[in-house]
Amino acid sequence: MNDPIPTVTFPGGASVPTIGLGTWMMGEDKSRMEAEIDAVRQALDLGITLIDTAEMYADGGSERIVGAALKDRRERAFLVSKVLPWNASFDGTIEACDRSLKRLGTDYLDLYLLHWRGEHPLADTVAALETLKASGKIRSWGVSNFDIDDMEELFELPDGKNCSVNQVLYNLSRRGIEFDLLPWCQERHIPVMAYSPIEQGRLLRHPELIHIANTYQATPAQIALAFLLDRDSVIPIPKTVSLNRLQENRDAVQLDITDEDFDRLDVAFPPPSRKVPLEML
Repeated sequence: MNDPIPTVTFPGGASVPTIGLGTWMMGEDKSRMEAEIDAVRQALDLGITLIDTAEMYADGGSERIVGAALKDRRERAFLVSKVLPWNASFDGTIEACDRSLKRLGTDYLDLYLLHWRGEHPLADTVAALETLKASGKIRSWGVSNFDIDDMEELFELPDGKNCSVNQVLYNLSRRGIEFDLLPWCQERHIPVMAYSPIEQGRLLRHPELIHIANTYQATPAQIALAFLLDRDSVIPIPKTVSLNRLQENRDAVQLDITDEDFDRLDVAFPPPSRKVPLEML
């Protein structure tokens, strides 16, 4: 029997599991559709109820996969999607949200993010997000790929402090946010969603990660996830279609890594000693 997954609370009061499911690259191949739908459903069954998608992924194909998976269980999911920056004018944001809702087969999103900054004024995007929230089409909103200067600009806008989350690239090999952005968000109780938490698999061949994993009879991916899960208000969102790996990801929340082994990870993957520009994939 699985222990309950710990939760993170967003500024608006919603609580979500501290690990989610990413869906980047789902929906790109029709031959994998059934397996991808099964993976989303299995995630829900395991208590991984935060499902992250975006209009960009497979040009809406990922949203269609998620919508099919949630057809008879929408109420069990905390559903996240994103608007592309070139769609993020006031009217464009609302229209993009409507298209996402149609592909997802739902009448609301739990969380809607600006995927990254573009040419449209941030104030217009925020105003549209607030309009969507007032209409009930989204329950909360946030941003993605925002560095600390972007967050500070956002918080100076009317309603900018209503931002619920910042989703960024963060893993053992990409620790730059620990210097300034992560503490800034933590001080303001803004959770950070960590995408590509195992660097799309590239981390898993690192000898030290393999060595530490063997100590815990765990996988390298579980250690990499446990590193993020140990951080306050950080929510890793690994993508997988493997049902076995879904269970492994879920089991990572139960790992208790010693301080000595966290020190070893710091040696193998040094934390930043200066400002590092925000990285993106």
